[in-house]
Amino acid sequence: MSDLKVIKIAKVKELTALSAPSIYRLMKKGTFPKQIKLAERSSAWFLGEINDWIETKRNIRDGSES
Repeated sequence: MSDLKVIKIAKVKELTALSAPSIYRLMKKGTFPKQIKLAERSSAWFLGEINDWIETKRNIRDGSES
């Protein structure tokens, strides 16, 4: 069930150490998980997808691209 936990932009920024503009720029390029709309003016990201993105970055760093 933790794969379905959603987090807001502040937590995404905290976990990734990226700025909001950087996150949206990477999303536009298709290299960062896209957010979901929760309501008209509320969006969030799946925690599992953010964790997977971070894990992929570690794998690339360690030379074991997946």
